[in-house]
Amino acid sequence: MRVLFVDDFLGVVDKPAGLMVHDSALARGETDFAADRLREQFGRPIFLVHRLDRATSGCLLLAFDRETASTLGKTLMARDVEKDYLAVCRGWPEERFTVDHDLDGGPGKPVKKPAVTEFERLATCELNFPSAGFPTSRYALLRATPLTGRFRQIRRHLKHLSHHLIGDTSHGDGRHNRAFRMLGIHRMLLHAERLAFAHPASGERIEVRAPLDAEFAKARALFDGAAFPDIR
Repeated sequence: MRVLFVDDFLGVVDKPAGLMVHDSALARGETDFAADRLREQFGRPIFLVHRLDRATSGCLLLAFDRETASTLGKTLMARDVEKDYLAVCRGWPEERFTVDHDLDGGPGKPVKKPAVTEFERLATCELNFPSAGFPTSRYALLRATPLTGRFRQIRRHLKHLSHHLIGDTSHGDGRHNRAFRMLGIHRMLLHAERLAFAHPASGERIEVRAPLDAEFAKARALFDGAAFPDIR
C-alpha cells in the first residue's frame, strides 16, 4: 500500500477502495485484509487507530506500538484529529450544512448514539440522465467532516437527507449508481482525503492527504466544467 507518512511511531497509508481493513462479521469469508498486508509490508506489529469501510479509499492511520495507539485513540475520542472526506451525492444540497442525527452501531448494536457530520458543497454538475420525471440528474461534490465516528456515518447521514452517496449499494440509490457505472465509475465515491493531528511523541502537527484513484478522478472531472457526457 502507498505510504503517505511514516516514522518510528506511526504511519498513514492510502487504503484502496474494495479492501477490508480487518476481519469482521462483514467479511463474508474473505481472507485478504489491509491489516495483514500492512504487517507484512512494514515487517512489524501494527495497531489500527481507526477504520475505513471496505468501499472507502484514502488515509488510514496506524501505530507501531500500544502506547502510541492508545494516545492516538484518546486524541480521536477528544475530536482532536481532523478528518476530511470527499464524496459525490445525488442532488444539490445547501452550500454548507450540518447533519445531527443519531445512529446505531450497525448489525447487532441497536443502541443509537449522537452522530454529527459537517458538509461543504464544493461543486455541482448536471448530467443528461433522466430521473424522477426530470430530463437530467443533478450531482454535488462534497467535503464531509465527521465530528463523531459512527458506523457508516457519512453514508447514512446522506441517506437521511435523500442526498444518497453515489456507488453506495447499501444506503444509496440504485438508479444513480447505474448511471455512474455507465460512465465507467464502479466504486463508491467516498474518499478519506485528509488527516491532521498532533504527533503523540513530538507534538508536531502532522497533515497528510491521499490522492484520488483513477475512478474517483474520473468522477471529479465531471465537475470541472467540461462537456458532460450523454448517458441516456
